[in-house]
Amino acid sequence: MTQVENFIYEHEDIQREIMLYFHELLIGLNLNAKLKYKIPFYYGRSWICYLNPKKNNYVELAFVRGNELSNEQGLLSNKGRKQVYSIEFEEIAKIPIELINEIIYEALLLDETKPYESKNKK
Repeated sequence: MTQVENFIYEHEDIQREIMLYFHELLIGLNLNAKLKYKIPFYYGRSWICYLNPKKNNYVELAFVRGNELSNEQGLLSNKGRKQVYSIEFEEIAKIPIELINEIIYEALLLDETKPYESKNKK
């Protein structure tokens, strides 16, 4: 079992189920998973997204380059952040799968077509 899978299985039922769902989906899209900042990040050429289990039993699916996504679905929120946009889930049944897939595919296309430029570079 990988570090990311160990991390997922350490969590309670609902969070584990949601994170496992997204982990399998993202790995199935040939993304690499690594623990960074004590949470699972998913990479293509650069960071695509991460899963963040919250204390309120939600799981946040966050897109590192969310500010560059169209957010046509209206699901993503920046929560005061400049770059990262996310959506929180409290149960599998409430995941709008088709809309989330659209966001994920847009994030993958962005990763493949436009190199990530760190905002910290001068």
